[in-house]
Amino acid sequence: MARDDPWPQAIVLKARFVLSAFGALSLLLLPTRPARRLEAPLAVATAAPAASFRVLRGSIERNATLARTLAGALSPAAIQGLVEAARPVHDLARISVGRPFGLAIGPDGLVAAFTYGIDELRTLRLTRRGDALLPEVVTRSYDVEVATAAGTITSSLFGAVTESGEEDQLALDLAEVFAWDVDFNTEIQRGDSFRVAFEKMCLDGRFLRYGRILSAEFVRGSRALRAVRFDGPGGSGYYAPDGTPLRKAFLRSPLKFSRISSGFSHKRLHPILGRFTAHLGIDYAAPTGTPVQAAADAVVGLAGWLKGYGQTVRLRHANGYETLYGHLSRIDVRTGRRVSQGDRIGAVGATGLATGPHLDYRMTRNGVFLNPLTVDLPPAGPVADEDWPAFETARDQRLALLEGAPAAVRTAAAAPSVPTPRINLRQ
Repeated sequence: MARDDPWPQAIVLKARFVLSAFGALSLLLLPTRPARRLEAPLAVATAAPAASFRVLRGSIERNATLARTLAGALSPAAIQGLVEAARPVHDLARISVGRPFGLAIGPDGLVAAFTYGIDELRTLRLTRRGDALLPEVVTRSYDVEVATAAGTITSSLFGAVTESGEEDQLALDLAEVFAWDVDFNTEIQRGDSFRVAFEKMCLDGRFLRYGRILSAEFVRGSRALRAVRFDGPGGSGYYAPDGTPLRKAFLRSPLKFSRISSGFSHKRLHPILGRFTAHLGIDYAAPTGTPVQAAADAVVGLAGWLKGYGQTVRLRHANGYETLYGHLSRIDVRTGRRVSQGDRIGAVGATGLATGPHLDYRMTRNGVFLNPLTVDLPPAGPVADEDWPAFETARDQRLALLEGAPAAVRTAAAAPSVPTPRINLRQ
């Protein structure tokens, strides 16, 4: 590039300049993924009108502001003009690292167009019309693909999902579906298997993330659990084929993945006190900082230090239930606050009488300690009578998707894929 070019060399190295009459138009179709940068500027020899546009493309760098990103290309007043023009639809004072942007400057030195990728689906677009820059947010839609996966567990659910060709997030999503019936920290065994039908969210032919799990099956020994997603008038949830909700009043475990280091016992040798004491709870070993979630809807009865438990949260639930979460490294709730099932209430630690990071989880009802692993958890309400026809249709369609999973992982214990008669749970 010529030495007398008025644009600083730093911008030349960071962005692509295209001297083209179609430059401004191309910005209007700027994709929302980060732009690919060239090591050197790209110049296109065209007729005189084409040389009158300058186009800058790039992505937002860490700790950058819009003013810093566009410095040298626009004056501070022009940058402020972009911010003000966009304000009715988006706040350009809040930009995110890695998001793509594009700028076109016309032959009169004014901004002809500006785009900023707000996220994967939304792009802010400013287009000059006379003396004004008109703002709009252009929204795209994901291409949704329905896929299936199946696997047999040899070491962990993560490993089985990965071997099926999918990513760890699908394992987390699958575990969340069955979280009320299966403690994936303690109850899965070698030979257990799964089948799952799910959505893949794609843009421009690229897989970006997982969508909804539509149906799933998890086989544990001779027991087969099946789940169907139903999006009804009263909300969305997962149900067994007979309309029984998988969601129960309590999660089986307050940690998504960990291991039990000490079980429920009336006589255990305490590792610090050196004498036999009752251990009326479950110790889950996990790294410090692992999120701890509320086992059920509750009011926080205690959020603070509690003797040997160290930093502790105690939750008061309906029907006389209480749960306790001890040895936390941090507490994320306050006494008196309401929390919902699955809310983060703290993080695993080693405060109080603890030899290492773990969660001491305890449950009582009317003051009597219960074993969280064996207690019979009360279910939520079944599918409403008026929603049954819609549920039945969704159930049959979504369970049929599981038949696309590889035959090698099917087991005789699985429930047949025929319509299941409804059980009246209200009797």
